Amino acid sequence: MTETATFAAGCFWGVEERFRKLPGVEDVEVGYTGGWKPDPTYHDVCTDETGHAEAVRVRFDPAVIPYEQLVTAFFAMHDPTTRNRQGPDVGAQYRSAIFAETPEQEATARVVLERLQAQRDGNRQIVTEIVPAADFYRAEDYHQRYNEKHHQARFIF
Repeated sequence: MTETATFAAGCFWGVEERFRKLPGVEDVEVGYTGGWKPDPTYHDVCTDETGHAEAVRVRFDPAVIPYEQLVTAFFAMHDPTTRNRQGPDVGAQYRSAIFAETPEQEATARVVLERLQAQRDGNRQIVTEIVPAADFYRAEDYHQRYNEKHHQARFIF
């Protein structure tokens, strides 16, 4: 039986690729969530006026990779201490967020966040939002597996 988890950690292309490589992850799709505009497009989200974050929805087998491991991997794949920014990407659509699908996911995410914050010894505060999952809008097809498609395209002669 599979479960679903939703995360936002900056530009969704790299996040999607990293989650895909984890054993137990069966599928990842990129999209938009956490805002108020229904059926947003990439252009809409880039205006920073929809409230949505670029996000990934991960379908995983919890018998192979528990949700706690997904959350730990999520924190390792981005800087959770920068508000509305990842590297050169700036705006609320690039925020760090966990969209909990269940109360159990929310509790687990909070435990992991608190553990990681305690390990920081007072260094920069983790600003990741942990909120209930909202409607997830699948991004346009050209965004799905974007890095994979563009990496392969470089080797076509």
